[in-house]
Amino acid sequence: MWGKIDPYKRVNTFECFGLDFMLTEDFKVILIEVNTNPSLALSSPLLARIIPGMLDNTLRLVLDPLFPPPDNF
Repeated sequence: MWGKIDPYKRVNTFECFGLDFMLTEDFKVILIEVNTNPSLALSSPLLARIIPGMLDNTLRLVLDPLFPPPDNF
């Protein structure tokens, strides 16, 4: 499976996936699809709160190990 996600085994790269879920009446979680190019449009108040934080956290996970922030940050 991993060979299909990154067949060239690139180093220092990342990709953001979008996962769509559905909840049943008894709160069972069902995965509907995985998007390799998720929409990052801030088209609702909820998305306007969630997406910037997700991007910030993603960049911290990816970039901080390569370029650590200063100690007093």
